[in-house]
Amino acid sequence: MKLPEISRHQAIVVCVLALTVLVVAGKLLGARHSPARSSVRVKLVGAGGSSRSQLLVDVSGAVRRPGVYRLPAGSRINDALVKAGGATRAGDLTLVNRAAPLTDGQQVLVPVKVTATAATAASGGSAAAAPIHLNTATLEQLDELPGVGPATAQRIIDYRTTNGPFKSVDELDAVSGIGPAKLAEVRDLVVP
Repeated sequence: MKLPEISRHQAIVVCVLALTVLVVAGKLLGARHSPARSSVRVKLVGAGGSSRSQLLVDVSGAVRRPGVYRLPAGSRINDALVKAGGATRAGDLTLVNRAAPLTDGQQVLVPVKVTATAATAASGGSAAAAPIHLNTATLEQLDELPGVGPATAQRIIDYRTTNGPFKSVDELDAVSGIGPAKLAEVRDLVVP
């Protein structure tokens, strides 16, 4: 069977018609699927847009309201802490760089202060932390010693103010409220 011959002009018209049909069919098919495609596009743009303009940050540890927070891009760790209600009394902010910039997906962890008693208990009776200096220790540091409360800590400070710096740990025995038993408890935890 022999196909009829077509002119060049006729071939061009057929090609243009075929392309037109393909374009119209593509638009019709695209219109049917456009809600799904646009929702995917919205999700992708939404996810990409939020990572550029907002950060998701996990704030954990010794904070009042731990959780995942959304913060503007360019925020600092301090902003995340404020959003979480700040650190609790047990939180040790000296170990947190509050001026550092945040990144998306970062965890901000506020550690709990380690006290002399906690260090002693955790190590099974021997102090893991550096000893407390009797001549420079604050009331709070002295209060952390086992068997020493705020009143006794204040008497230690008053004693060194009145009598000068401690020359030995044994001098603690002269402080009212510290007897041989309490001195034995703190002997390895303090230095003059």
